[in-house]
Amino acid sequence: MNCRPLAFLISLPFALIASVLSIIGAVVFVIGIVLSCICPCCICCALLSNLAVVLVKLPVDVVLWFIDFIPC
Repeated sequence: MNCRPLAFLISLPFALIASVLSIIGAVVFVIGIVLSCICPCCICCALLSNLAVVLVKLPVDVVLWFIDFIPC
């Protein structure tokens, strides 16, 4: 990241949007965990939790993608 400050600055608005999606992902994760405790045989709860984990990791992935995308 030493030679790519422009990529970091360009990625910030997208990371903000991804952060909002991350908060939504955290809520979905909690709902998925509660549903899987109520009905452990339901596979859709596991899929819902996996989707939520991807949403929670999204802000970091967006920033890293922008940093790797723009050359020095």
